[in-house]
Amino acid sequence: MDAFAQHEDWPALRVDDWTDTRETLHMWTQIVGKIRLALAPMVNHWWQVPLYVSARGLTTSAMPYHGEVLDIEFDFVDHRLQLRTGTGGRRAIELRPRTVAAFYAEVRGALTALGVDVEILARPVEVERAIPFAEDTEHATYDPAHAHTFWRQLVAADRVLNRFRARFVGKTSPVHFFWGAMDLACTRFSGRTAPPHPGGAPNCADWVMIEGYSHELASAGFWPGGSAEGSFYAYAYPEPVGYSDAVVRPGAAHYDHGIHEFLLPYETVRTSGEPEATVLEFLQTTYEAAADAADWDREHLEIRPVHGRSG
Repeated sequence: MDAFAQHEDWPALRVDDWTDTRETLHMWTQIVGKIRLALAPMVNHWWQVPLYVSARGLTTSAMPYHGEVLDIEFDFVDHRLQLRTGTGGRRAIELRPRTVAAFYAEVRGALTALGVDVEILARPVEVERAIPFAEDTEHATYDPAHAHTFWRQLVAADRVLNRFRARFVGKTSPVHFFWGAMDLACTRFSGRTAPPHPGGAPNCADWVMIEGYSHELASAGFWPGGSAEGSFYAYAYPEPVGYSDAVVRPGAAHYDHGIHEFLLPYETVRTSGEPEATVLEFLQTTYEAAADAADWDREHLEIRPVHGRSG
């Protein structure tokens, strides 16, 4: 138990304190995420592209390649990028300060050494300045303590989001890390189609967003923004009339009219007496606000508690 006790369940990390590392790591996760995009078969709403929280960091999970499998994992404990194949091939890249261009070259070299030939669109998406990976010498910071702490935040958020996900019997996404916006998300669907999304994400084709938002949804997650230590967020698409005026809990939650989302500061969660209960209250009340305003068939979409089961 001592090994577990040394970790703080809900660690503090101010967004402004790790800007340089975050921006560099964002680009590194985009490189790995685009490899997953290239290798995995298309799944609705782009569910084949995210990364997943693992016991060491963030992983692609197993990706198919010519009858075999490859996985890539950011290990934020030993600070290495691990590349492994089902035939026993393995390469490791140390996570340390280096430019995105240098990191990209090392990843390409590791893939070549493993016999993996994959082409990607080698520039970032969903950012205002899309510097091609091979040319990006601007982002070059990696603080291992900050990366490790962010991963511990993701571990906590992943745990509570999966508890919330288990309450829904309708179509729901996995809890997954979208490297485009660098957020951990889980999305519920009503079963009805939605009007075409207007798009507008920077350096991202509108048809990408149209696919992602093809059906009516209520989404929630965590990202390192919106508040001093990051935020839990929730939104609905299409946003139903009255959603922004809904009373949600806890009291620190509020609707941000600039981004059309409810936000709950991570610091509020971290300092509460019951962090998981605080997040679950936010997730549940924002979901109910969306589902009730849009007249979802909640009777058939939600799991009712049964003996021996909780969530």
